[in-house]
This record gives sequence, C-alpha cells and structure tokens, in this order.
Amino acid sequence: MIGWLRGRVRELSPEVLILDVSGVGYEVHIPVSTYYELEGEGPGAEVTLHVHTHVRDDTLDLYGFGTPGERRLFERLIAVSGIGPKLGRVILSGMEVRDLLEALAQEDAQRLATIPGVGKKTAERLILELKDKVAGLAEEAAVTPPSRKKTGDDDVVAALVNLGYKKKASSRAVAEVRREHAEAPFAEILRRSLKRLAGL
Repeated sequence: MIGWLRGRVRELSPEVLILDVSGVGYEVHIPVSTYYELEGEGPGAEVTLHVHTHVRDDTLDLYGFGTPGERRLFERLIAVSGIGPKLGRVILSGMEVRDLLEALAQEDAQRLATIPGVGKKTAERLILELKDKVAGLAEEAAVTPPSRKKTGDDDVVAALVNLGYKKKASSRAVAEVRREHAEAPFAEILRRSLKRLAGL
C-alpha cells in the first residue's frame, strides 16, 4: 500500500493531481481543499501528499491529502455504509472540515445534504455513525471540536418557537446566524434570526 508520496507537480486540477515521482507519473485524486493548498505552487513544485490507497478487483486508485488528519477523516467517511471513496472526496470538497464536523455534532442533516451527492438518507447515516466520534475526528484533523449545542442558542430557539415559528426552521436560522456571528450575544442572535425567518 502507498501511504505517502513526494514528487513534483506535473498536472493539477481541482480533482486530480499528476505527481512525478522519480520519472513515474502517479494519478492522485484530491479534494478541493488540497487543490487550494497546491495551486499556488505551480508546475514542477515539490510536494508531499498523504495517500489512501483504494484497491478494487480491477483498479487501484490513489486519494491524496495535504495533511494526515484529512486523510484519516476521509478514511472514517468511507467506513460509513454506502460512502465510497469518490463520494468521500466530494464530501471533503463540498464542506470545510470544521463545518463538516459542526454539522455532524449538531445533527444537521439538512446542511450535510447540501453537498452534491449527499441526499437526506446519506446525511442521516453520516450523523448516525459519526456524531459520537466528532471529538476524535476533530483531534485527528487538528481542528477545534465543535460543541453539540452553542451556549444560549437553545434559549433563542425556544424564544422563536414561543413567537410562533416552527422549531426546525428556528433551529436552522439560529445555526446559520451563529456560524456568521460566532461571538454574538443572545439578543443579537435573536434579532438576526428573526430577520432571517422573515426573509429580510
């Protein structure tokens, strides 16, 4: 199995990197996050990729990542029933690691389902199998683990429900506002959530 590769960039796209390793060109599938890290390097730049080798009956595919943590997260994703390596790469391309872990921690299936190829059932399966592993996944990916609930946000949701808004829509509005204004106090989150629910 190939665990990592060091070589020179021969060709680069948001999906595939051709890496020249001692005259051999390895085709490596990469997520968009790794592409962003490498796009400034230019052709001929020497780079190191942490690689997951995926072997099937008739093919051997390489998936490369800029950090070992991102590779481990990818491997956790493809261990989920129904998630293959192609979809795993798409998931990591469709959402930043921190946002992905936050959606899992908050059991936000609707947010996960915005990723191309991830429907409602797949999103729910991801949450079911990974929600209790978020802290470990965050540690592996070297990011701050998100909390399952933001302090005081339950009270904002309760206030919105008391005003007549549905709980699901209220929770979504509060989560969206909190992502944009992480340190905002209760009153500010409530005000902005009301505006969002009103479509203003």
